[in-house]
Amino acid sequence: EVQLQASGGGLVQAGGSQRLSCAASGFTDDDYTIGWFRQAPGKEREGVSCISRSDGTTYYADSVKGRFTISSDNSKDTVYLQMNSLKVEDTAVYYCAAEYGPPRDTDWYEPYDYDFWGQGTQVTVSS
Repeated sequence: EVQLQASGGGLVQAGGSQRLSCAASGFTDDDYTIGWFRQAPGKEREGVSCISRSDGTTYYADSVKGRFTISSDNSKDTVYLQMNSLKVEDTAVYYCAAEYGPPRDTDWYEPYDYDFWGQGTQVTVSS
């Protein structure tokens, strides 16, 4: 059974940094994708970034390009989301999710594409 555990959220000032972690377990092969999503109050869940476990391919939402970096430590089965230059509008509950297979540039950001979800972690950016 695939399990995902997200952690690292908290309160940070605008312009600051935060690193989220997603500990993954239970995969039956190494060809899978881990994605980070976020959902702000009253808004739809949106894709932030994703990374392929097998070849390291990454994708980012335009809103976070140049500020967020996704990375993977395969020895620890953990994916990180380093968030720099945080803005108030980055405030949301952040979720990590997973699907078997590589990410596709056409739909990596679609929540329905992911079969496994971890619990969320709140990130609050204050002005």
